[in-house]
Amino acid sequence: MSSDPHVRLRPIGWSDAPDLVAAAGTRRVARVTGQHRSGYDVSEFSGDVRRVQPPAAWTRPRGDPALRAAVGDWVVLDSDGANIIELLPRHALLKRGAAGEHYRQQLIAANVDHVLVVCGLDADFNPRRIERYLLVIQASGASPVLVLTKVDLLTDPALVEGAFELLGDVRAQGIPIHAVNAKSADSLVVLHQYLGPGKSAVLVGSSGAGKSTLSNTLLGREKMKTAAVRANDSRGRHTTTHRVLTPLPQGGVLIDTPGMRELKLSGEEDLADGGFEDIEALSGMCRFSDCGHSNEPGCAVNAAIADGSLDEARYAHYCKLRDERDAAAVSLAQRRAEERSIQQAKPRRAKDKLGRR
Repeated sequence: MSSDPHVRLRPIGWSDAPDLVAAAGTRRVARVTGQHRSGYDVSEFSGDVRRVQPPAAWTRPRGDPALRAAVGDWVVLDSDGANIIELLPRHALLKRGAAGEHYRQQLIAANVDHVLVVCGLDADFNPRRIERYLLVIQASGASPVLVLTKVDLLTDPALVEGAFELLGDVRAQGIPIHAVNAKSADSLVVLHQYLGPGKSAVLVGSSGAGKSTLSNTLLGREKMKTAAVRANDSRGRHTTTHRVLTPLPQGGVLIDTPGMRELKLSGEEDLADGGFEDIEALSGMCRFSDCGHSNEPGCAVNAAIADGSLDEARYAHYCKLRDERDAAAVSLAQRRAEERSIQQAKPRRAKDKLGRR
């Protein structure tokens, strides 16, 4: 029998990170493979799936979502393996602003090394949306990889070259870009470098981009449901309805996610880290420190747009993302302040009750 307490966890992505090993000790550790309203699915080894209950604090509606487990998290179970008693340290957390009017954050996946952004080379291809994905990913602690699918449907190879040209700013950041046929195992060999033993990856992208097809090909079997896309806009229906972590033959694990129709910023993104460092640098070169980049003299941003070194559409998208990030940051700060007030009020209410007895 092995003396390594984590030997059974390695096929589901255990990495031996020092802080993780120290926090886990010899306790009973499992990985979250699915999340439901009634609890979590966890695995203690490849092929094992069980439903467990979360700590009571995780069920409170106004609690900070980041303090709860997400798919990909490592957790400590009680001796019976029926309840989660602790969340172990993370090295990455991918999240977005949840859809709806009331600001909240939604956790997508935890402890992933790479985020594979899947985008079809059809009407789904949208460089501006890719920029948004990359901005969110850069704030997560994971590394982005852009996967362009449906290359097999293109009749003109020049279209692939054209897509790479449109993604020049992405390539300039050193972000890997791969054009693949999601139905071909040979075509997907290029992705194995991100899916080896001890590695975890998550797929993100629009419905119909080919995430489930890609997952099935990597697995070598039809596990994820797939469906045809609409002919008019290449958009698909949600065939993956919840996040699920699956061990791969390549040795790593893959988390498939439902298609995202909306990707709101969380408020914690850094635009410079998200591929807009050139625009941030230009803003610091303006004659006036409070330059609004409209009609002010000596505006470096306007000069760059005028001489063609800065694409005007890209700058407009940067402004949109900046304003959205700033609004989300304000909402996040307000929500956290409200939560702190509620937590601080609880001891006072408890003392008042004791005093009235």
